[in-house]
Amino acid sequence: MLNYRGEKDFRHDTPETIGVLITNLGTPDAPTTSGLRKYLSQFLSDPRVVEIPRLIWMLILHGIILRVRPKKSARNYQSVWTEEGSPLLVISRKQQQALQAVLDDQLDAPVRVALGMRYGTPSIESALEELKAANARRILVLPLYPQYASSTTGSTFEAMSQAISRWRWVPELRFINQYCDQPQYIDALVNSIREHFEAKGRPEKLLMSFHGIPRMTQEDGDPYLCHCHKTARLLADKLGLEAGKYEVTFQSRFGKAEWLQPYTDATLKQWGRDGVQSVAVVAPGFSADCLETLEEIGEENREYYLEAGGGNYEYIPCLNDRNDHIEALASIVRDNLHGWSEAVNERNQTLNQTRDLSISAGANT
Repeated sequence: MLNYRGEKDFRHDTPETIGVLITNLGTPDAPTTSGLRKYLSQFLSDPRVVEIPRLIWMLILHGIILRVRPKKSARNYQSVWTEEGSPLLVISRKQQQALQAVLDDQLDAPVRVALGMRYGTPSIESALEELKAANARRILVLPLYPQYASSTTGSTFEAMSQAISRWRWVPELRFINQYCDQPQYIDALVNSIREHFEAKGRPEKLLMSFHGIPRMTQEDGDPYLCHCHKTARLLADKLGLEAGKYEVTFQSRFGKAEWLQPYTDATLKQWGRDGVQSVAVVAPGFSADCLETLEEIGEENREYYLEAGGGNYEYIPCLNDRNDHIEALASIVRDNLHGWSEAVNERNQTLNQTRDLSISAGANT
């Protein structure tokens, strides 16, 4: 049977697969002004990202921002772009492949891991189509944002829902909306920080920098601030950090509105003026290194700190495709697949009988 777009949603003779969709924010296709204009247009048009009355915001976006910002953003992307392409996309592909390998080894049912980006390519819709082609009648969605925010996880759910709403046969869905306190995720972060301390020495202060959101968003009920502080508290406890030895800050603010404070750049400038001689910065809210970590934290904020009089500055990379990070993601997936492996295996074991029955009943295979 064909759906209203002329596509076949189901074949009676195809074994089922469990689908796992991992997602992240996205990246431009190229570090060029035109590539950034296209990407920023999609990103900043999302009403969950910018909560300003649409008509007013569209006039600002297309009349001012997209005429000015893409050129500057392109230069920033050029500073971190690699021969393989965008760091975020390259790392995300490695995470996808590593998670696929671990789940293939750990699950007794067939599984397909797909990657979709909220903005840019590969899109969430294309990733879902990949899972549909693999006959994934059960799909687990794992946005790689440890802390929930409406502008990230919430937006991902909306995009996924819109894409699947056009399918004739909607699959069973499970959606993970945060893992800010998942033990193995915390342990992986602790391991990465300890390894850095062992290699570079323990700094005078550790800065935990999370992506910011507008203060108004938090006041309207977004749990993001609480999730960030929970992650930070668990990290500090496991690392044995006393108050005053670490700070939670927020980066990447945009526009003139107040965002969550304290700000990362302002804190580093103040530490430099105060004579803090060694700083390490970690970004626990980012699952993969990207422009906001490699350029904003690794380069821009380093300069702020040093120019203000600071001493040694170290950036601790994101968890990326570390083995303990992939194992943590696999654990999250397994914890949310209860009953699905058994159901898929049972269905596939009886496939021949159901196929024959369907054919005899006149089903179109």
